[in-house]
Amino acid sequence: MIQMDGNLIIRNAAELVTVSGFAGKKGSAMADLGVVRNGAVVVERGTITRVGSTDEVLGGLDPARYSVIDATGKAVLPGFVDAHTHFVFGGFRAEEFSFRLRGMSYMEIMQRGGGIASSVEATRSTTKDQLIASGKKRLDRMLSFGVTTVEGKSGYGLDRETEIKQLEVMKVLDATHPIDIARTFLGAHAVPKEYRGDPDRYVDYLIRDVLPEIGRLNLAQFCDVFCEKGVFDLAQSRRLLDAARSFGLAPKLHADELTPLGGAELAAELGAVSADHLLYASEEGIARMAARDVVAVLLPATAFTLKEPYAPARSMIDRGCAVALATDFNPGSCFSESIPLIFALATLYMGMTPEEAVTACTLNGAAALGRAETIGSLDAGKQGDLIILEFPSYLFIPYHVGVNCVEKVVKRGKVVYDSETEPRRGSESCL
Repeated sequence: MIQMDGNLIIRNAAELVTVSGFAGKKGSAMADLGVVRNGAVVVERGTITRVGSTDEVLGGLDPARYSVIDATGKAVLPGFVDAHTHFVFGGFRAEEFSFRLRGMSYMEIMQRGGGIASSVEATRSTTKDQLIASGKKRLDRMLSFGVTTVEGKSGYGLDRETEIKQLEVMKVLDATHPIDIARTFLGAHAVPKEYRGDPDRYVDYLIRDVLPEIGRLNLAQFCDVFCEKGVFDLAQSRRLLDAARSFGLAPKLHADELTPLGGAELAAELGAVSADHLLYASEEGIARMAARDVVAVLLPATAFTLKEPYAPARSMIDRGCAVALATDFNPGSCFSESIPLIFALATLYMGMTPEEAVTACTLNGAAALGRAETIGSLDAGKQGDLIILEFPSYLFIPYHVGVNCVEKVVKRGKVVYDSETEPRRGSESCL
């Protein structure tokens, strides 16, 4: 196909799933997908200009000015937004998976020097060029699953040099890979060995020596913290995120993942962009998040892998929360980029409908990155990021359990992945 400078027409779609909106959808609105039968979308210079039925949209257009895709018998959706990943890291932790199968808990592994500490040691010793190469392979695989925007977190350095190295790698990849990357500083992912037993002093170090440099270099849009018993408590998390704001970084939290600490309430208090995990969030915390428009980013593949209870998605939606879904791809607790797995777990085990899952992986994922005005739906004026399924309905995503049914991926009006010309991405290469 000759690509015409981001000028594209997709026509005759069996279902054009618009998920129309410019802010996260909350509560019952998550089920409204705005499906158009025999739909079409027009992208001009990378931006969507027309959306609707094929007959309505194509009137008066000269097809010779566009690349044209006939989507007869296929569904067209917004590109997926994976709003929580840790995809830049060195080393692997396959042995820890077997430890957990034998009954060892995630926190027990951390206390024995494994877990995040293991990835920190490997990432510190991995060069920037090596991290760029491995990061690109992981992004390629995400792209094949229909991901057009991803959030990447640092947090495997826990020192100024390596945290900056991770964020610089993401900045390079953002400029060179089709997937857009939102960058999050997660220096408070764990307490490093140099500060063991003294998390307050480590938070002081992050505020004094690391945040100013990240702000000066414009390396991140967000600051996250692992707010958890035995890691960073509520007061330490609040202090770090308040300081991060002064450097232009919006707050996010790993909240209530392993214990009911009150992270959801803190996210609401701070007006965080999102609170993530939330397996043990209280009803009060959920209600406060809904009232403050904090997006609940749920990570079902992590709960699945750790054999933990799933986050209460149904309760969150019924209480008026905006819920997003993400992979949490990382080397330890969830070594998977699989969007189909996320759909399967959300619909089969978390009480979400297919419609809610689509919204959670598109517009609400965008809202969790502060980008709902520009991506996440098929609306005129938004970026031309779309996926075409090989099947006629979005219902095939959870129905074809765990199997990728994305045929083509479009970024800014250009086809950047086509399963008919590129192989499905396989398992992670051991670099």
